[in-house]
Amino acid sequence: MSLAPTPGQTVGPFFGFALPYAGGDRLVPPGQPGAIRLHGRVLDGAGDPVPDALVEIWQADPDGRVVQQPGSLLRDDWTFTGWGRTETDRTGRYSFTTVEPGATTPGAAPYVAVTVFARGLLDRLLTRAYLPAPEAVLASDALLASVAPDRRHTLITTRDEHGLVFDIRLQGPDETVFLDHAPD
Repeated sequence: MSLAPTPGQTVGPFFGFALPYAGGDRLVPPGQPGAIRLHGRVLDGAGDPVPDALVEIWQADPDGRVVQQPGSLLRDDWTFTGWGRTETDRTGRYSFTTVEPGATTPGAAPYVAVTVFARGLLDRLLTRAYLPAPEAVLASDALLASVAPDRRHTLITTRDEHGLVFDIRLQGPDETVFLDHAPD
């Protein structure tokens, strides 16, 4: 006998209860040399802010090394863990204090891996936030090159006076490109 799969349960909104933790938005201390802000908004299909989303990031250090040490939840204000988690505020804004990642392979485009949990989603959403770079560098990334040219801009951060801006649009015009992570 074969059993049919049943639908999943939505992933929120209950993030404020158990998932955020003190210092989750600090991958490095704010005053550390090279510290920047990676920040933006999470928006729904109508362009309205999502006030109860949770954003996680994973990234390499400035030399392109991926941290593989246990203790990512530990925030001692000097150890770079490469991982962070924060919730959006009532205006849909999120912010991390981090460093710009280096390319994990020579000549590749540096990026931050981003996960979004939000009300009404049956599963998390995965995407990438690429650092602004010359077109030749961006074109060398296999994943970015596989995205339709008119949609690539949704994966590329912009710079402001604080660091990098990456708005995440869950639906609608300029919806962020999300990655398929379904099991084979």
